[in-house]
Amino acid sequence: MRRLPGITVVAALAVLVSAVPAQAAHPGDQVTRPRKRPASATTATSPGAGTPPSAGTGARSGRQAAFAKAARTYGVPESVLLAVSYLESRWEGHHGLPSVSAGYGPMHLVDGRARPGRPHGVGEDPRGDETRPRVIALPPVAPAPPQDTLRRASELTGLPLRRLREDPSANIMGGAALLADYRRRTGGSPGAGPAGWYDAVARYPGVPEEGAAGTEAARSFADEVYATIQAGAARVTDDGERVVLPATPGLSAPRAPLPEPPAPMAQRRAHGPIPTPTPAPVTDIVVKPATEPATKIAAAPSPLPTARPTARPTAKPTAAPVAGVTAGTTAGPDCPRNVSCEWLPAVYRRLKGGGYGNHDRSDGPRKIDYIVIHDGETSYDAMTRLVKDPEYLSWHFTIRSSDGHIAQHLRARDIGWHAGNWYVNSRSIGLEHEGYLARGGSWFTEAMYRASARLVRHLAAKYDVPLDRAHILGHDNVPGTTPETVGGMHDDPGPYWDWSHYFELLGSPLRASGGDAARSVLIKPDYGTNSPNFTGCPGGCRSLGASSVWLHTRPSHTAPLVSDIGKHPTGDSTYSVYDHAARASSGQRYALAERRDGWTAIWYLGRKAWFSDPAEAPTSLPASGPLVTPRPGRSPIKVYGRAYPKAHAYPVGVPVQALTPLQYSIPAGQVYSSGPTTRASYLRAAAFDPAEHRVVRGEIRYRQIQFGHRIMFVRASDVQPVSR
Repeated sequence: MRRLPGITVVAALAVLVSAVPAQAAHPGDQVTRPRKRPASATTATSPGAGTPPSAGTGARSGRQAAFAKAARTYGVPESVLLAVSYLESRWEGHHGLPSVSAGYGPMHLVDGRARPGRPHGVGEDPRGDETRPRVIALPPVAPAPPQDTLRRASELTGLPLRRLREDPSANIMGGAALLADYRRRTGGSPGAGPAGWYDAVARYPGVPEEGAAGTEAARSFADEVYATIQAGAARVTDDGERVVLPATPGLSAPRAPLPEPPAPMAQRRAHGPIPTPTPAPVTDIVVKPATEPATKIAAAPSPLPTARPTARPTAKPTAAPVAGVTAGTTAGPDCPRNVSCEWLPAVYRRLKGGGYGNHDRSDGPRKIDYIVIHDGETSYDAMTRLVKDPEYLSWHFTIRSSDGHIAQHLRARDIGWHAGNWYVNSRSIGLEHEGYLARGGSWFTEAMYRASARLVRHLAAKYDVPLDRAHILGHDNVPGTTPETVGGMHDDPGPYWDWSHYFELLGSPLRASGGDAARSVLIKPDYGTNSPNFTGCPGGCRSLGASSVWLHTRPSHTAPLVSDIGKHPTGDSTYSVYDHAARASSGQRYALAERRDGWTAIWYLGRKAWFSDPAEAPTSLPASGPLVTPRPGRSPIKVYGRAYPKAHAYPVGVPVQALTPLQYSIPAGQVYSSGPTTRASYLRAAAFDPAEHRVVRGEIRYRQIQFGHRIMFVRASDVQPVSR
């Protein structure tokens, strides 16, 4: 059992005693999630060489004290320990439950023996085109196990695995031991200032990857940690106490020399010099207030700390394709300069039995209306190998949990098979995030949130995609294409994806608008204290923060959930974590139907749906925005899962796509929030050569609406606007 010199099991245990919270129960036991207490005023100064301002004074307690004790015990600068933890968990303990990538506690100690779930491809046709159905056979992939930092921390501290998983103070001690161990392995010794810990920090995510991509990912994570130290941060954690990382704007973080990348990796980007960031206030998120809710990317500055930018390589043509295989036309990824990113292309190949895979190519630009957020249900390693299988499906980007590293697989002009709806696929970019909701994971790392937000912000600016929930969709917001496909549509990223925090990172925070006279509401529960009771989790569901609110038939917690004839044709909606039929999620805007005794009703799936919305703990905000209702004499009006043209718009040689309405309708008098209006179109892409693709445009115009948990479409001629 390896330990740092001079550190015994007894000593390691002793420093934990005064800061150990009540231990969480095993998975399956019910745990009441404490409500966050109001943050008290905190005064802090720059910590210099890692010494906390109040170290040794006894002034601090709880989680802040746990960081201070772990830092002193292992000689790690407290600012480094706090910043690493912030990037992994935002200092949350998560009640002993794993992240979606099997990491535990504030320091995200990873259980390397956890088994990933089944990857996407089950339950829906990812291409979403019934005229050429795509049956996915999951190929056998044995993902490389992640570095087992949980067991390594146990070896270094002598603490049992269960305690490292469930006790936040023990977990912080384990993370400090790991950082000290990495520091020693790189030739350093404990006790140096923060600038001397760069290499140890870079190794902390424990990614088993070699070569230039691994080097870039490690540096990018370390850059983000040091940018966080420079900017500072503060928030109230799940134990109800305020934790502060004082800003250190003058911190310098030099890097050690690194070898040149090998020739095959030369297209990957190299880092440039570190800028001096503008000092930010000590706060969790820094966002300049906007006069109106942001819809365009330029409306708000990035709230993220300034990380080290990277130089973009000059694009070069790729080698000539071999028979039956085509490659990309330019080298290098389409990512922002301040993330770690590499180009790992998906394969494009003819299949032996006919057809081709695993995406559709385009010989020119296409209109991008949506960015779709996915949870991949398996590891980063597995996903980046699966996307190279021509018989599997495809998406544009994969984002790793431990450090936020990004791999791009498709050019934006090419069409991934990822959303289960061909109309949405043909107009979207798909992002897969490493994670295993189906295995019981309950939270996502801050490193992944930040990298994803930077990428989406970049893509939205480049392709003119508004930053709102009508355009930044979860896979669970994509509609089925026909009545037969509705029930099998996927439900990721799930209720544990923190949409409110994500939009803060995007620079487009969810805000009230329209005042008391507003005719619609924006769903926005407090993620930290909103704890819906879910069922269906492996081992039982605990009370955890979530983005969703339950929707009832009456203003009462005992009333049944609203029904969804598409999801449950013959039964009732359930409280399953995988059943979104009776849920509304943060950022979604719905037409206001009624308010009564601390409850709010919205129009949802053709009826009133009630959610708890008390004045003392509101779960929605007043919102302005376009609304529509059926035109007189047109109701009930039909609802569609795609905006296709009428039959006469199709030229000879292009099969007519059926204008099949879904099983829903909108009665007279109901009102729904409206998104963009679009002209009917259909992309016929059934040939290996993109020159043979055809775009069919019709005269019908459709209005996108927020009909249930998913967006849907109505003909513009069937509805009329309602005063906001």
